Amino acid sequence: MELVIWILIALFVFAYRQNNGSEDFYKFAKKQASSIYQKYAPFSFQTISAKMKELKQEYTVKDYVLQIVVLGGLAGGIAYLYFYSLIMVFIYGGIAILFIPYLAWLRSKRIYSEYIFEQIQVYTTNVIMEFNTTQSFVKSLEGVRDSGIVEDPVLQDIKTMIDMSYQNGTIDESIEYFNQKYPYYMVKNMHQLFLQITKEGAKDSGEALENMSMDIDALVEGVYRDQMDRKQFHTKFLTFALVLFLLVLVMQLLLGRNSYLDLLKLWYVHIVLHAIIIINCYFLLTGEKYYNDDVGVE
Repeated sequence: MELVIWILIALFVFAYRQNNGSEDFYKFAKKQASSIYQKYAPFSFQTISAKMKELKQEYTVKDYVLQIVVLGGLAGGIAYLYFYSLIMVFIYGGIAILFIPYLAWLRSKRIYSEYIFEQIQVYTTNVIMEFNTTQSFVKSLEGVRDSGIVEDPVLQDIKTMIDMSYQNGTIDESIEYFNQKYPYYMVKNMHQLFLQITKEGAKDSGEALENMSMDIDALVEGVYRDQMDRKQFHTKFLTFALVLFLLVLVMQLLLGRNSYLDLLKLWYVHIVLHAIIIINCYFLLTGEKYYNDDVGVE
C-alpha cells in the first residue's frame, strides 16, 4: 500500500513539473483528459446531450428512477439468490445503479449515430440530385444547404465545405475534411466520383451518378437490415444473460437449499460465486456495448 501511495505521489509531481507551473494541476489534468477524449471519441458529450434534448430522447427523472428500481432490484435479487445476504444485496444493487449513467450514455450514442447516419443519407442522395441540375459540386452543396432538409451538425459541416472550396479554389480539402468527419463508405465513394468528374471530366456523368445512387440505396438497406438484426439479437442476448445468472437456481434445486447454504459457509465458494457474477456482468456489458456501438457504419 505504501508503494502505491509513493507511486501516485511521484506521478503527481511529474505531471505538475511537466506543466511548468503555468497552470494548476487540476486545469492541466482537465485539459489533458479533454484532448485525449477529443482525439479518440467520435462525438463529444456536449454535442450528444444537446441533440438528445433536441430530439426529445433524453432520459427524464422518471426514466432514471425506473432504471434504478429495475436494475437495482434485479441485481439485488440475483445477489440474494447467490449469497442469501442483505449486505450483498445492497453491494450489488448499488454497483448496478452506478452503471446506469454508462448504459444511458451507450443508448444516447446509438440514437445519435442513427440520427447522423440518416442525415448523411439525406446529404449524399440530395447532392447527387442537385448535381444533375447544376453540374457543379459546390453549387450542389449550396442547394442542399439552402433546402432545409439537412440539420446540424451535418449542415454546419456542409457550410464549412463550401467556405473551404471558395477559399482554396478546389474541392479537395473540403472533401477530405468531410470524409474524416463522417467516414462512411457512401460518403467516400460519392466524393471520389465527384473528384473524378471534376478533374477528369465524364462524358456520361448522369449514368455514373445513377449507379452511385443505386449503390447508396443498397448500402442504406444493408445498414437498416443490420439495425433490425441487432435489435433481435439484443432481445435474445438479454434473455440468455438472465438465464446464465439463474443457473445457480438450478444448482440449488439439484443440491437442495440446505446443502447450498452449507456450501456458502466455505470461503472459496464465495470467491467462485463472485467470479461467476463478475464474468456474467462483463459478458452482459460487452453485449450492450456491441449493440449500441458503430450503428450506421457500413
